Amino acid sequence: MPKLRRLAGRDVLTILQGFGFQQVFQRGSHVKLVREVTGSRQVLTVLLHTELDPGTLRAILRHASRFIAEQDLHPHFYT
Repeated sequence: MPKLRRLAGRDVLTILQGFGFQQVFQRGSHVKLVREVTGSRQVLTVLLHTELDPGTLRAILRHASRFIAEQDLHPHFYT
């Protein structure tokens, strides 16, 4: 089984921006990303910590997989 990578919040932000999400709001270390697809608004929140905890990273991945195919996200988040 592949292992979850240790990623910083900025790394996750860059990955999701590659899928068309744009940063629209930041309050403290929380960044809100939005993407418009076929009239629906898709919203994700990412923490800008230097290293995200594995549970937090899994939660972001689970939330992002609602909008992006998991096989597309998998290479970015797992070794």
